[in-house]
Amino acid sequence: MRVLQSDAMAPNLRAGDRLIFSSYRFHSYIPWINVDKRPVPFSRGHVVLVDMFKEEEHDFFYLVLDGALRFISAQRLSLIEQRENQFVKRIIGLGGDEITMTNFIVRVRTQESAFSLTEFELTEENYTSSVPNLNALWDSSLPFSGDMERIVLGEHELFLLSDDRSNTNDSRTWGPVTINNISGRALFCYWPPSRIGRP
Repeated sequence: MRVLQSDAMAPNLRAGDRLIFSSYRFHSYIPWINVDKRPVPFSRGHVVLVDMFKEEEHDFFYLVLDGALRFISAQRLSLIEQRENQFVKRIIGLGGDEITMTNFIVRVRTQESAFSLTEFELTEENYTSSVPNLNALWDSSLPFSGDMERIVLGEHELFLLSDDRSNTNDSRTWGPVTINNISGRALFCYWPPSRIGRP
């Protein structure tokens, strides 16, 4: 479970929203499952928790206990030091995808396709993105300008974006993110009541 600290996922999620996440790292605690050889458990459009600077690993039971404590205390207490390197983002591209962006329109060409489609044409998730109004002096050489040259994702890489496409950090500044940096997938928003449901 996690409380959003910013409006980077607006207009779909806002600061203060409370989300329940599944744990992607759970599989890494089962010795006979090789996480790298399993099919990717994510799809385009899923909201995930990404840890850009993974630090110390905690054992499975410690993480379960921490999750229970945070749930009972409404996110006020935790056994694990809260770090500023965990972000909630949306998956736009999977391994092998070719990604381009022009005027904030993201196009994705999958390995199986000869042509590209917009991010919304390739997902079953229902979401919108917030596109900023840029100053006329802003040009394509500046970060978050809305234009991005073509990149091709590696086999275990993901391309992540904020729903608010203004000046928030995501794969436009980080580059592609490896699956090992994903801590979990958002399953359900349980607060506030007006946004209860799948994120």
